[in-house]
Amino acid sequence: MNFKSLSLFSISFIALCFTVASATNFDIRNNCPHTIWAAAFPGGGRELSKGGVWNLKVSPGTTGARISGRNNCTFDKVGRGRCQTGDCGGLLQCRAYGAAPNTLAEFSLNQFNNLDISLIEGFNVPIEFSPTSGGCSRGIRCTTDIIGQCPKELKAPGGCNNPCTVYKTDQYCCNSGNCGPTDLSRFFKARCPDAYSYPKDNQTSTLICPSGTNYRVVFCP
Repeated sequence: MNFKSLSLFSISFIALCFTVASATNFDIRNNCPHTIWAAAFPGGGRELSKGGVWNLKVSPGTTGARISGRNNCTFDKVGRGRCQTGDCGGLLQCRAYGAAPNTLAEFSLNQFNNLDISLIEGFNVPIEFSPTSGGCSRGIRCTTDIIGQCPKELKAPGGCNNPCTVYKTDQYCCNSGNCGPTDLSRFFKARCPDAYSYPKDNQTSTLICPSGTNYRVVFCP
């Protein structure tokens, strides 16, 4: 290996080490009494039996990311199949967002990390999203039995739909960018005040933590 090649190798190695060191760690845990198929975009997916843990590293600068749980899945040996809720294109290793209804832990990793729990695509599993390091101590959660209390018009197999999914109107989906809470969005907000219940519900629903903070996502906390 000549000096030029060695220098390029050294630079690449240092850059790789820096990237790994700067990655944010997400400790994803299943405390449900049944199996959950965790989904992450980016990140893929993992089958988690009761008590199972998935340590996921996410690169700095990642935006529009989400972690969610899938229920009642069956996959073959190559990872193709289907889930009753949260299905992401019939794949164990998700390459896109999952289908509603699914409870979402959303995040963007920038100079400051923006985090939220979203019910804008409905609810299928209780979830907690909390920091485990850094100068951020408050977590957010949605743990009420929303499925058991779900309004008849929003019920779905294994979950509870957001009204936007069911009615697809501007009133519920905020397509024009000008909308407020509705009786149905208030149903979600009353039971999970930490979570987004409709698209403009951002005044009290976003958690901001400093860059470098690591996190834990727990299903059925």
